[in-house]
Amino acid sequence: MPMASSPNPTNNERPSNTNTDPITTTPVFITTESLRSILTHQTLIDHFQSSLPTVSPILQSPIRQNYAVSPSSSLLLMPSWSTSPSLPYIGIKLVTYFPQNSSLNLPGVHANYVLFSSTSGQTLASMDATELTLYRTSCVSGLASKYLAKIDSQVLVMVGAGAMAPHLIKAHLSARPSLRKVIIWNRTEEKARNLAEKMTESDGFQGVSFESNGCLEEIVGLGDIVSCATNSETPLVKGEKLKAGAHLDLVGSFKHSMKECDDEAIRRGRVFVDNEAALVEAGELLGAFQRGVIRKDDVGGILVQLITGEKVGRCNAEEVTVFKSVGSAVVDILAAQLVYETFLGN
Repeated sequence: MPMASSPNPTNNERPSNTNTDPITTTPVFITTESLRSILTHQTLIDHFQSSLPTVSPILQSPIRQNYAVSPSSSLLLMPSWSTSPSLPYIGIKLVTYFPQNSSLNLPGVHANYVLFSSTSGQTLASMDATELTLYRTSCVSGLASKYLAKIDSQVLVMVGAGAMAPHLIKAHLSARPSLRKVIIWNRTEEKARNLAEKMTESDGFQGVSFESNGCLEEIVGLGDIVSCATNSETPLVKGEKLKAGAHLDLVGSFKHSMKECDDEAIRRGRVFVDNEAALVEAGELLGAFQRGVIRKDDVGGILVQLITGEKVGRCNAEEVTVFKSVGSAVVDILAAQLVYETFLGN
């Protein structure tokens, strides 16, 4: 797989000895700037596609631990480790969630990823997991759209204009190069306009137009791919508005009270998930199960089954597909592996 190049790290980033002898291994700190120079959405999508079928059986990933550190704030721990020398790592993502930070003009989520050797237990690296999560989450959606979106998809509707939105746009453009138009909606119209302008000025998107629109119901029906990254607790995407052949990508919800689409979208679509945790965490699916809209048995499969061909993705140009992701420590450790090994190789 091609690796992205990275600028030479500073002395305090580069390990003093990259010998495989565990006694001399020195931990590295990979800056956010280095991480951004190493990762591209295309290389990470390719890495997930080639690695997930192989590593899924050898990775242990307990359910994430969530601790309330105050009435509104949380600490989350997401560990994962390999049982095979072919992937000699233990990894853990440490996340703090402080939603009140908006009043301080600070992000609500901060995270760090620490990678250890699974043979010696030594610390190998630490890196910005906030940025890592933006890449891995968006690339999971991009990979899913390779199997579930129409091969000739032309229009992407982006619902939400937060930190995840530009990553999702880039991931879908990487996975579906036929896309020619991106329409962005956000509750705050100015944020959607600003993102459209920023994406227009970005390099690497020749032939793609970016625009914003303040009426979601007006534009949902235009989307060959509709990607959602919001914290909404009321359905934003109405299933009756989706066009025939649309692919709906749901990223935002991660607890029972959150939902980005209504029951009709779930009823109309063939539903796939990134992993089985989505069946017990995602508000859209839980509500649909409870109301008898669909059964758990109706879910078409998980992402790795699409990759291996065990489950068939899109069957024809007219069907509606839905992909719901909630994230997992498996893709965290794979993304960290790619960053770490590429960093050492430069």
